[in-house]
Amino acid sequence: MVVGKRSLEQRLNEGTVIVGEGYLFEMERRGYLQAGSFVPEVALEHPEVLKQTYRDYMNAGSDVVLAFTYNAHREKMRIIGKEDLLEPLNRSAIRLAKEVAKEHPIEEALVAGNISNTNIFDPEDPESKEKVRSIFAEMVKWCKEEGVDFINAETLYYHEEAVIALEEIQKQDLPAVVTLGLMGENILRDGYTVEESCKILSEKGALVVGMNCFRGPDTMQPYLKRIREEVEGFVGGLPIPYRTSEEYPTFFNLPDGGCSCTLPTETTFPTSLDPLYHNRYELADWAKEAQNIGVNYIGLCCGASPAMLRAVAEATGIKTINSKYSPDMEKHFLFGKDETLKNHNLKYRAKA
Repeated sequence: MVVGKRSLEQRLNEGTVIVGEGYLFEMERRGYLQAGSFVPEVALEHPEVLKQTYRDYMNAGSDVVLAFTYNAHREKMRIIGKEDLLEPLNRSAIRLAKEVAKEHPIEEALVAGNISNTNIFDPEDPESKEKVRSIFAEMVKWCKEEGVDFINAETLYYHEEAVIALEEIQKQDLPAVVTLGLMGENILRDGYTVEESCKILSEKGALVVGMNCFRGPDTMQPYLKRIREEVEGFVGGLPIPYRTSEEYPTFFNLPDGGCSCTLPTETTFPTSLDPLYHNRYELADWAKEAQNIGVNYIGLCCGASPAMLRAVAEATGIKTINSKYSPDMEKHFLFGKDETLKNHNLKYRAKA
């Protein structure tokens, strides 16, 4: 039976909310987005591909269909010379998300609008601040007009830029999720710690505060613990699924010691990260740990696959639409234990 659609706040009050992100890398991996500029033109050029991607993450356990407008802001569109497509792209991404959200067989998924780091914010330049505000204002206005349930402002590495994002969301009377991207300096670019910033953002009225992107579970989790200790409201954590470390806390400079070719970029980021993935079971362990310390809004960011997200959802006690496809090795011809399997194959397990 299909139940009524609860708000984000209602769902958070009742348990863990799972959030599928990572469309940027997933679209590049599927061949519909250019690495480098990373602009989501797929919303206009291949809407059926974007809808299927939304659907894959929703079926893997995401309570939220996040409109793919990351980097679909005026500055990015200016760089690629397509500012005239800015509004159509944003509206299309949201409308496609709404179509997919309605397909959920149990409870209609939430639809989130999305604004993100502009990469032009300069704390010493008042003009840049006004440009950032205008970028956020127009995108949030379109989100409001298209009827999103809330807005996710993400991957913000300046506290003041995050505050501007929150203010523009609040002007449209929409719930706000604000998550910060922490670079390798381990502090936001304008001098705030992530826990200081999150506490302020929460006190200013953000429904959820926390972190996303840049860092894998190992180098994000210590900061999520600090945020949880400082913030009274809901906390979100959405790491990348790569094996970052204390020496290499973000995916921007992760080395691959086993690579035998010459890379076209200075580091493995963004197109040579493949050997550096966490497996789904490691990500599931992180999700349980995050849930246990009180992180309420849990997901994965750039690089995540639907199978990874499903493992995260299941680790927090959620049965997903596609849990029926979760691994079951009982009938595998080499590694299964089903009594009907041919014994002459089983003896080759160790040698396979």
